[in-house]
Amino acid sequence: MDFILSEEHKMLRTTVRDLAVKKFAPMADELDRRQEFAWDNFKAMSELGLTGIGIPGEYGGSDGGELSVAVAVEEIAWACAATADILDTHLCLCTKPIYTFGNEEQRKKFLPPLIKGEKVGGFAITESEAGSDIAAVKATAVRDGNSYILNGTKIFMTNGDVAGTAIVFANIPELGSRGMTAFIVEDGTPGFTKGKKYDKLGMRAATNADFIFEDCRVPVENRLGEEGKGMRICLAILDHGRIGIAAQTLGITRAVLERSIEYSKQRIQFGAPISQNQAISWMLTDMAAQLEAARLLTHKTAFLADQGEPFTVYAAMAKLTASELCMKAATQGIQIFGGYGYMMDSPMQRYFRDAKLTTIYEGTSEVQRMVISRSLLR
Repeated sequence: MDFILSEEHKMLRTTVRDLAVKKFAPMADELDRRQEFAWDNFKAMSELGLTGIGIPGEYGGSDGGELSVAVAVEEIAWACAATADILDTHLCLCTKPIYTFGNEEQRKKFLPPLIKGEKVGGFAITESEAGSDIAAVKATAVRDGNSYILNGTKIFMTNGDVAGTAIVFANIPELGSRGMTAFIVEDGTPGFTKGKKYDKLGMRAATNADFIFEDCRVPVENRLGEEGKGMRICLAILDHGRIGIAAQTLGITRAVLERSIEYSKQRIQFGAPISQNQAISWMLTDMAAQLEAARLLTHKTAFLADQGEPFTVYAAMAKLTASELCMKAATQGIQIFGGYGYMMDSPMQRYFRDAKLTTIYEGTSEVQRMVISRSLLR
């Protein structure tokens, strides 16, 4: 592995950074206040080809791989973490899985509108009793001729209120404990409705809502993979998604570090900038060193995925390390800003609120530790 990004990746980083600086950063606070889906940002990402990273050009994609996703997501999250969350869900949890696990007919039907940004992608696994324990899913899918009848409720769906295409997981009762199966469900399918939109602490421009299935008839040809293979598919999707979340936290942490350095040079106490206080300078030093380490781990994980090597444990390590650092850095950022850091017009408050979610979704930190410890003690 080369620790220096290729010219292609550097060009991607420069292009996305330019978009993030000019378009995403200026609107981030306003989008957070409005708590509305960032449609303009989503359209800008699709126009740049970001909604098709990792998908071959024959389907309209931008090619590339996991490292390309990590590079792009970090730059977006530096400006607006909610926009990065929208992309992670749309691309890593919906679009790419359809390419990876779908058949040729499904690829040709569902991928073009997702890649072009004509539809927003979603991912539906979480239920009231199935969070960290995804095996506890109660939603059912019963075969009826050329269709499956879906019943159940999914909660906390990112992009939920605007999703046009979603990967939904339900159990086929007759298969018992091995019944988890994946389906591609489109908005407008009879029996599929969207529930309440959530009022969230952070990532507020990546809107969430419930999915409700009441005798929802889904064609057999919309089944993703074979019956009973849904658990394997779900876990594989989450492994890839965790690379995106790790990259997202890198962007937030980098923003915290840069803002903290800038403020510490300007803030005068006891006749000198607070950056001259060892307590402050060491906070910044540790933040910078740990950010670099987290980035290397994230990029290694992406590299392994691109090479077709096992990366499940590394994805858990990257997500755990980067998200825990992000929360720590955001807390220290508020401390460095002092009283101003606690005010709602401070940049730190949004970073802090956004950072917390990264330790929860797509597997809490405790779940990541479970994955890692099982590997160590196997």
